[in-house]
Amino acid sequence: MLDRNWIRVIYGDNPKQMVMELLEAIKPEEEIGNNDLIGIKPNLVVAKPASSGATTSPEIVAGIIEYLKLKGRDNIVIMEGSWVGDRTGEAFKVCGYEDLSKEYGVPLVDLQRDRSMPAETGGMTINICEYAAKVDYLINVPVLKGHCQTNITCALKNLKGCIPNSEKRRFHTMGLHKPIAYLNKLIRQDLIIVDGMNGDLNFEEGGNPVQMNRIIAGKDPVLVDSYAAHLMGFGIEEVPYIGIAEKIGVGSTDLAKADIAELNKDEGSRKMASSRRVRYLARHIVEDSACSACYGSLIYALERLDERGLLDKLKDKLYIGQNFKNKKLDGIGIGACTSGFDRCVRGCPPKAKDIVEFLEKLI
Repeated sequence: MLDRNWIRVIYGDNPKQMVMELLEAIKPEEEIGNNDLIGIKPNLVVAKPASSGATTSPEIVAGIIEYLKLKGRDNIVIMEGSWVGDRTGEAFKVCGYEDLSKEYGVPLVDLQRDRSMPAETGGMTINICEYAAKVDYLINVPVLKGHCQTNITCALKNLKGCIPNSEKRRFHTMGLHKPIAYLNKLIRQDLIIVDGMNGDLNFEEGGNPVQMNRIIAGKDPVLVDSYAAHLMGFGIEEVPYIGIAEKIGVGSTDLAKADIAELNKDEGSRKMASSRRVRYLARHIVEDSACSACYGSLIYALERLDERGLLDKLKDKLYIGQNFKNKKLDGIGIGACTSGFDRCVRGCPPKAKDIVEFLEKLI
């Protein structure tokens, strides 16, 4: 298997098939013993289906389980602890994980009911769930989405589900960023599979999903979160726990030196109905056969501009979609399909951060 300094991305609209192709490319079974206990940690923060933009798609977890079983690695559990105020058992049911457990014979472990133990690193003591320390190989399956307090939540923050409710409350009194970083020093993620199919625009509990049609894999949670921040239009410095985690040796933010590869190009269609917030942002867009990953990046970028009070200053229309190939219009093109425009943000798909920086210069 590859070292930790890599990221792989696959696009499409069939999550189960996508994740199996992704795993075939990176071959995690090469570092998993036949009898190792494998813990799969999704994001089931609330009892809402994945279509809300809040929780990990059960199809992705099904694909991970099927792949591992095909490779003879079948000592698997799904473990999670929902946020304070929601019951994990209800989330397992509503999010489709009870059905998943029955179909594949994989136990569900409710970390809200697990015993905890203190662990110390760098002068900070954190109580962690015993089961999180018990597994031999941890597969973290976060959702790529926004968060009202930390801007994004992805690989690093998803480990909050591995601590008891009392500790979750204490994390908030400590400002979230430092304890999240230090938690990742105590619990090592062996593989990260990011559900980037339709994460929420800016809230952890969903409601404004943005279809992105991608799954991202990596081993370094700092590198993965740095990449995720750029996809959503943030600089790394706008998500402080990423930089703190790098300083204490959890991983690297250096995307320039990372081995980042896309296994295919996005051709997935947009099937989701837009929320009111997404429709509000999309009033600036002229779209014609846009791929979902490219369109999603643009929506995230417009949200960032609106947060900065700049969106209303945007006077030009933004053109996006495959049917603008070889055309030249009086506006701003988004993505490689609009490379014939005088003003164009290149990329296939472009990152939201690149779109934000380009548009800020024009406003």
